[in-house]
Amino acid sequence: MPSPVPHTVLLAAPRSFCAGVERAVEIVERALVQRGRPVYVRKQIVHNVHVVADLAARGAVFVDELDEVPRGATVVFSAHGVSPAVRAQARDRALRVIDATCPLVTKVHAEARRFAARGDTVLLVGHADHEEVEGTLGEAPARTIVVEDVAAARVVGVPDPARVSYLTQTTLAVDETEEILAVLHARFPELRGPASDDICYATTNRQRALSAVADEADLVLVVGSANSSNSLRLVELARRGGTPAYLVEDAGAVRPEWLAGVRVVGLTAGASAPPRLVDEVIAALGPVRVVERETATESVHFTLPAAVRPEVAPS
Repeated sequence: MPSPVPHTVLLAAPRSFCAGVERAVEIVERALVQRGRPVYVRKQIVHNVHVVADLAARGAVFVDELDEVPRGATVVFSAHGVSPAVRAQARDRALRVIDATCPLVTKVHAEARRFAARGDTVLLVGHADHEEVEGTLGEAPARTIVVEDVAAARVVGVPDPARVSYLTQTTLAVDETEEILAVLHARFPELRGPASDDICYATTNRQRALSAVADEADLVLVVGSANSSNSLRLVELARRGGTPAYLVEDAGAVRPEWLAGVRVVGLTAGASAPPRLVDEVIAALGPVRVVERETATESVHFTLPAAVRPEVAPS
């Protein structure tokens, strides 16, 4: 690292793992213990290369599609959810499925089915190539249109403007999503949405926490993988506020030239990044004063699926 090193690290809180990620990782860990190797996982269980590599070293086998899984084997569905077509394929292959879909994503799927069943066109705000959006879209593909940005919101058409609803991907930037929804509400006054926001508590909390430190920082570092939607949104949030920001996989990805003239570093991590990676980045920055700014306390916990819950011995 160059000299002088940063003087202060402003550490955003909450950061790192959310309840849905913790649950998904624990599901794979328990499946490996209870069912032995190998346990197959469709797609990355969460979008973090370190998490995936750790579970692979323990015996998890990550596949892109179910036709790579032997008939009758155990397969875990990732936290991002899957479409009904994928579930049907699993049944056809007699796979023993353990569903690690985040309950907040499951909520969006249920809303998609409900809105479509009442005859609405569903405008799904999100990134078309993201696994979560692919899964939600699969619930009612004939009645769902993906809206990726404000430009798309301005031109999207629906068969009946009086029968239209919206849903959102759970890991979007709150401010950008509000802009998209404002356009849709203006174009479709009868637009209806879910009873509660689809953007999850963890995404919202991490964005608010970063906002609380970014204005005081000369540089923002976000720990997370390149395919992590919520991590990328954090980088974009800092940059929109005028603070240089970079996504780093781990401490080894921090480039010395970024730190030239930097005295205060804002530091956070996406919801799928292990907390230890943040500690390693702090250590790599050199002797620094660490100041944590906590904007919310998270106490959310999701129950494990029955397939991996520990059996209770009879009394």
